[in-house]
Amino acid sequence: MFCGDHTGQEPWITDRAGRSLCGMKILISADMEGATGVTWPADCEPGTEQWQRCRSMFTGDVNATVEGLFAGGATEVLINEAHATMRNLLLERLDERAEMITGRHKELSMVEGIQSGDVDGIVFLGYHCGAGDDGVLAHTYLPNAITRVWLDGEPASEGHLNAAVVAEYGTPVILVTGDDRACEDADSYAPLARKVAVKDHVSRYAARCRPPARTAADIRKDAQRAMGLAERTEPAEPRTMTLDVQVDSAHLAQAAALVPGVTRTDVLSVRYTAPNAHEMIRCFKVITTLISRAMEADYG
Repeated sequence: MFCGDHTGQEPWITDRAGRSLCGMKILISADMEGATGVTWPADCEPGTEQWQRCRSMFTGDVNATVEGLFAGGATEVLINEAHATMRNLLLERLDERAEMITGRHKELSMVEGIQSGDVDGIVFLGYHCGAGDDGVLAHTYLPNAITRVWLDGEPASEGHLNAAVVAEYGTPVILVTGDDRACEDADSYAPLARKVAVKDHVSRYAARCRPPARTAADIRKDAQRAMGLAERTEPAEPRTMTLDVQVDSAHLAQAAALVPGVTRTDVLSVRYTAPNAHEMIRCFKVITTLISRAMEADYG
């Protein structure tokens, strides 16, 4: 098979196993809490002085990933902004070979773009532990109102939920970056993926951080190696999935239960069952939106 084109691309691109990497498209789901240097809420809250500073390091992590992916044989890299307003990365500093989906609102939120069905691998960049776990800025979608999420009875982070979605499109998770606890969490939902810890957990709001030059080198190296894992597989068979969500105040559970099919299981918890991961994550987004709108400034 000839893979060359008018751009001067090498006619044959293979990984270490000799598999063709021609036309390899990679999606990067870019969250911010797990990015280099980010340890404090203001570091990733749009509009703060610290956020402006940390946007540069966040963009640096993404560019290092893009560089490594292309060095490993990727031919197309699409970035989906996945944090807060989803307008955090500095487009003007982005590697010119990549393209980016930025802004809200998107059908599949953090993994928007996967539904095209032609993505050979996905990177979870800047990820973090889930609500109730011990990690830097640990949470699940909402910073504080959600205290725990379970998928089919097992504690689930955003990584778990998003991995379930991309599996239905036959796309493997090939690389995860974040703090050391986020990398450990990823072992349970993407055991084969490469992991890069850019900082080590000290507390929810503190970490032992590596400078951007070091983390960029580590990310670049592992992104290049991760391309050996990029290969679309048979999509996971859609199956029913049950999600349990626990919140920190009764009225938030009451708000979530307004969604048809969502029921309260106790004063602080709701549950719903979806026919597949695609609908599971869409319903979860609706629930989190209702919860966030039901919160009051002082009492939550």
